[in-house]
Amino acid sequence: MENEYGAYDEDTAHIAHLAQLLRRLGVDVPLFTCDQPADLERGALPGTLATANFGSDARRGLAALRAHQLTGPLMCSEFWNGWFDRWGGRHVVREAADAARELDDLLATGASVNLYMFHGGTSFGFTNGANDKHTYRPTVTSYDYDAPLDESGDPTEKYEAFREVIAKYAPVPTDPTPGRGTKLAAPGIALTECAPLFDNLPFLGTPVASERPLTMEQLGQDFGFVLYETVLPTAGPALLEIEHVRDRAQVFVDGQPVGVLERENHEHAIALTAPHKGSVLRLLVENQGRVNYGPGIHDRKGLLGKVRLNGIEPTGWTSRPLPLTSLTGLAFTSGAEPAIGPSFHRGTFEVDTPADTFVHLPGWTKGNVWVNGFHLGRFWSRGPQRSLYLPDPVLRPGPNEITVLELHAAHLAATIDLRGLPDLGPTEE
Repeated sequence: MENEYGAYDEDTAHIAHLAQLLRRLGVDVPLFTCDQPADLERGALPGTLATANFGSDARRGLAALRAHQLTGPLMCSEFWNGWFDRWGGRHVVREAADAARELDDLLATGASVNLYMFHGGTSFGFTNGANDKHTYRPTVTSYDYDAPLDESGDPTEKYEAFREVIAKYAPVPTDPTPGRGTKLAAPGIALTECAPLFDNLPFLGTPVASERPLTMEQLGQDFGFVLYETVLPTAGPALLEIEHVRDRAQVFVDGQPVGVLERENHEHAIALTAPHKGSVLRLLVENQGRVNYGPGIHDRKGLLGKVRLNGIEPTGWTSRPLPLTSLTGLAFTSGAEPAIGPSFHRGTFEVDTPADTFVHLPGWTKGNVWVNGFHLGRFWSRGPQRSLYLPDPVLRPGPNEITVLELHAAHLAATIDLRGLPDLGPTEE
């Protein structure tokens, strides 16, 4: 009925309302709650099956569940056999033998189990989440999770280890494990066309005028970017202070980049210089992923709170939503010098037979990738992830189009590679 509600609150009436709602709407299967062992009392509903989430020390986790629930089946509803990655960290892996040993201990008790994850996945587009335990940490695009089946569905060493353990407690198929699927490789794809973001704003979103910056939610927007713009009242040096940047703001004066403010680094102020009275201040703010666990889940985006320039709140802003749900209408040109600031780069490549592949972006800094209009997700040179999964169904025989939004560097020789293997970064044991 709820996922780890005990990590947020202990309002039993909320869970009871959900149970009544589900029954009223015709759901007639057993209902249950799931929480980490320490949160069972806060998140459970009396009279309804409770389950526990954990990745190790199974006997202790199940003992906590039994102490809370004296009768009924025992179940680990999320057995964490790997973990997800965050930008700026390392690629987290869990040894197959260690995970299999914990799974064996769990099944030996007679408890039931749900593997989290069995199949690694991808947070395509802007759909990655984030954590905020006093410091905001956005999750990378890949949700490979070091799972038994990897991001592209290929079996791993962990798959074989789990199969051997499960065979001790239940029948398993006798068929051999499938091998890796066919992968496509195409190095050195040139992105010869360029469309500067600031030159193409009319195709991407409509500005909304207001006295102060509007949040993404006030603009009716879920994901993507917001471009804020105002006119600087005087020339010369100035200090820009922003109460809350959600989540990353690139700052420009008259189209020239002057710096970045990041929520993750608790940054709130930046010094800038206006060349003349009437210079245009722009802030391109990226929603880097909504907090999806814990009390910080009420996560509003954009510029929040007060924005001050030399201690005074400027008025007369425009807030332009840039959801980037469609790139139709962008004015690309070939052969021109790349513009300063964010730009879209586009190229084509030929495919004989579509197959899964991975987009590698050596030399690129930060941005997003679309193939045939499908938004693969974000890339960032800070890692750990250094490739993006491109699934077979996105491709088609013949010409295919790839578009890269680069938020920083101006590329003179813009190329990308399609490779048969991913690069999820250096590992963390």
